[in-house]
Amino acid sequence: MPATTDSSAAASFTNIGRSILSLRRDQVHSIEGMNMQHHDADTELESFQKRVTDRFLDLSSSSDELLTLSWVQKLLQSFLISQDEFRQILFRNKSQLHKPPMDRLIADYFERSVKALDVCNAIRDGIEQIRQWQKLIEIVLIALDNKKLIGEGHFRRAKKAMVDLAISMLDEKESGSALANRNRSFGRNNVRDNLHKSLGHFRSLSWSVSRSWSAARQLQAIGNNLSAPRSHEIMATNGLANLVFTMSFVLLFVMWALVAAIPCQDRGLQVHFSMSRQFSWAAPMLMLHERIMEESKRRDRRNASGLLREIYQIEKSTRLMNELLDSAQFPITEEKEGEVRQRVLELSMVFESIKGGLDPLEGQVREVFHKIVRSRTEGLDSLGKGNGPD
Repeated sequence: MPATTDSSAAASFTNIGRSILSLRRDQVHSIEGMNMQHHDADTELESFQKRVTDRFLDLSSSSDELLTLSWVQKLLQSFLISQDEFRQILFRNKSQLHKPPMDRLIADYFERSVKALDVCNAIRDGIEQIRQWQKLIEIVLIALDNKKLIGEGHFRRAKKAMVDLAISMLDEKESGSALANRNRSFGRNNVRDNLHKSLGHFRSLSWSVSRSWSAARQLQAIGNNLSAPRSHEIMATNGLANLVFTMSFVLLFVMWALVAAIPCQDRGLQVHFSMSRQFSWAAPMLMLHERIMEESKRRDRRNASGLLREIYQIEKSTRLMNELLDSAQFPITEEKEGEVRQRVLELSMVFESIKGGLDPLEGQVREVFHKIVRSRTEGLDSLGKGNGPD
């Protein structure tokens, strides 16, 4: 009996030892699993920051394309991709969205994104304005086609279109000021309204903004209180605070660049970009900001209706063509006709670049609009606060 008791006790201790060993092993595996999850999450967030940096480095390296239609399209594409990645990371971290301070940070982002929807609407109106300029240029090109003998009637038709174009562009510059909007009840504003009607473009109310709306104030509202998260916020959110801050700044910069490039109400570029150099994307973004501000300060661009390079080309070609048509007398000399055909060629190049770029750009602006709406709807559903923009 004693031997049996000793044997049972030894077996019992052995089982207990194995249980403890097994428990410790499970704890080690659990800790390793948690560490792996944290590592994967950190890697995902770092990867997002790097991809955003690479996109802005690419945009800043395209100095020859800066503020062209193709560059603006590339900017919007960068935003769309970043927005998708941002949404996916949030989706994988749904449980974090309800916890403070993440709930406040993500709610602030959604509010900024709603303000960006109005900017998209205003930019779409600006694209429509450029499209109307394009139609007037087309009239000039048809009237002074290189295949025809240029007659006095052709000149009169081209000159009328050029005058309408000059008035429309001047009116758009004036409408860039909220004060100008309030003080213009008659005169050129009616010319602009008649021009809109004559071209048969009736915009959907869902795309328009009120006459008192201001792009400058809207940008300031998007950037209001946008500051880098503090260390305790980063710790409490497992780094997601940096994710939200990065996407908020991408949103602000993209909307600011759109307002800089495209005609819209009360354009204003004096938005304070306060970003920490600790973010790798800050340097290329600041570089782009400086270049665009330098462009806006150029003497021949200060009063432009938009910094888009194609708009500058339209303004320059319109001025030169008007000067040439004013000085032409009939019968027209061979030398003067050669000058006219040269100006027509320049206008034709501008026309083609606009023709190929406006539709894709408008499509991207619409896509940005809808992506923002969908992202906000999904986010509010996750937070249990609603089903879409107010």
